[in-house]
Amino acid sequence: MRRQNPDLNFECTYWQAGLTRLAGLDEAGRGAWAGPVSAGAVILPPDPGVHAALAGVRDSKQMTPAARTHWAQVIRKTAAAWGVGLASHMEVDRLGIAPATRLAMRRALEQLSLPPEALLIDALRLPEVDLPQTVLPHGDARCLSIAAASVLAKTARDALMAASENDYPAYGFARHKGYGTRFHQAALQRLGPCSIHRMSFTPVKKRLEAEE
Repeated sequence: MRRQNPDLNFECTYWQAGLTRLAGLDEAGRGAWAGPVSAGAVILPPDPGVHAALAGVRDSKQMTPAARTHWAQVIRKTAAAWGVGLASHMEVDRLGIAPATRLAMRRALEQLSLPPEALLIDALRLPEVDLPQTVLPHGDARCLSIAAASVLAKTARDALMAASENDYPAYGFARHKGYGTRFHQAALQRLGPCSIHRMSFTPVKKRLEAEE
């Protein structure tokens, strides 16, 4: 069973080896039908006390929207450095979702005010980045740096999708953030895709084919 409260075990291993600038990386929106894929990067101070400071941080999917918003503010204040990167829906369509996710992660790394010495990543490896990398399946539930990155990625993307409600009110993006809910599916079937849908994703592609 996965731990529900991420800890600093992975960070401590690196800290003890003399590497203190560890960037945790995670994404949000990989499975959505619309909007960008987002990535967060967080370097925590090399201090075991940061665990208590971020006691409410965990896998962002396990947190309420209000909790994510609160802890995103705490993360930004507590982190030694943080960044958020995006890959647009057009880049998702052109590159594919995995390469676009890696692109968003590299962009998040570019936003860091400190150069990382190693990476802790949820699920993906970044072959273009010449740094030591630890890839952790379900890392957002196991590693505090990755969990913090997941919160920043999720809150940034959710804010963008909520703002898109102004341009596309009939799709309910503020409600489901572009994921394939019943409401979203019904709106897609009724209206067809809008300009921020991922045209390469099967549900959207099938709706386009139905129009031909």
